[in-house]
Amino acid sequence: MDPSAFFTGTAVHLVAGKGGVGRTTLTAALGIAAARVGLEVLLVEIEGRGGLAAGFGHRALGYEETVLAERIRGRSLRAEDCLVEYLGGHGLGLLTRPMVDSGLVEVITRGTPGIKDILLLGKIRQLEQARCADVILVDTPASGHALSFLRSPQGLLDAIDNGPVNDQAVAALHLLQDAARCQVLLVTTPEETPVSETIETAYRLEDEIGLHLGPVLVNGVLARTPHRDTDTGHSNPDDPDPDDPDAEGRWVRELGIDRDLAHAVQQAAVFGRRRRDAQRRQVLRLTEQLPLPRLEVAHRPDGIDDLGALAEELLGGLRAW
Repeated sequence: MDPSAFFTGTAVHLVAGKGGVGRTTLTAALGIAAARVGLEVLLVEIEGRGGLAAGFGHRALGYEETVLAERIRGRSLRAEDCLVEYLGGHGLGLLTRPMVDSGLVEVITRGTPGIKDILLLGKIRQLEQARCADVILVDTPASGHALSFLRSPQGLLDAIDNGPVNDQAVAALHLLQDAARCQVLLVTTPEETPVSETIETAYRLEDEIGLHLGPVLVNGVLARTPHRDTDTGHSNPDDPDPDDPDAEGRWVRELGIDRDLAHAVQQAAVFGRRRRDAQRRQVLRLTEQLPLPRLEVAHRPDGIDDLGALAEELLGGLRAW
């Protein structure tokens, strides 16, 4: 697939996943990948968690746009700021400062069920309609909160029959349910609990909200490594074979390695093999239970410091489809 076509096939990409699976890191890497194929990118974080800015060497994002890199801008959305902007755009600007100073804005956004989320979704819809970028990537809350966040329009429609809140909920739901305007990219790691949560979240997003799901991003996949040194035909202590029962003795005899060190290396190799096998089982389960395309990216100890390489891997995966 042409990566540019993937990114521009829908206006808004909502990146969602369980906390700790690398959702923010992959959101940033997707932004870099899109910029590298010539697209203008807007990265959006919800409620100012700050991780997106750190990936580009910035301390934090604000409500107004910040240039993060060539072709990449970012902003942080808070419900209170969205409400102030909404009131100002509807002729009530003079009321906003007293409301902010008195704490009334926070009371409204946090005390009324669903209002906070609908304000945030309304702002995302406004950004989409304004065509502020070729690609809008949204780092959503962790998957438990993401479900309530994305269900909020339907919840408000069930509770409110008419009026401006109803109008905003209808508009937000239209955005979420239109595959040409919005899709969800679920992020997981190849481990039992994240995979289970990803599968459950995917079906709930489809069944309860009618959202379109893009490829699942599987983060932190351990690469398979060769077990033999092709030049010598001998095992390499830097690349051990956990299935070789004589590996420890050979390293001691041929390479002069301390026996305790050879044993430790072999145990580490066994642990690594078991962990790779466990990951493969979880990827297979994900494939069997969730019939969606999949993009796998390798485990990187450097994490967010390796965004450029991660972006190239994502581009390579897209081109290989």
